Amino acid sequence: MALFKKRTVGKPGEWYYCLEHKKVEEGPDCPGKDRFGPYASREEATHAMETAAERNLEWETDPRWHDASARGDDD
Repeated sequence: MALFKKRTVGKPGEWYYCLEHKKVEEGPDCPGKDRFGPYASREEATHAMETAAERNLEWETDPRWHDASARGDDD
């Protein structure tokens, strides 16, 4: 018995952004490792890469993640 199903059936109205095909899909057509989502609307899924870039920038510039102990500084 397989632990994971090959395909996951999405709920109507769930939108995903496929990283492999670089397109928006309704319902999970591609494997989970290749997609972002679910999003509530097609518009949100369309901007998935921009949202990810904004979140990455916020994380990279967050001073809580760049403290002295993380850099290995003792002072």
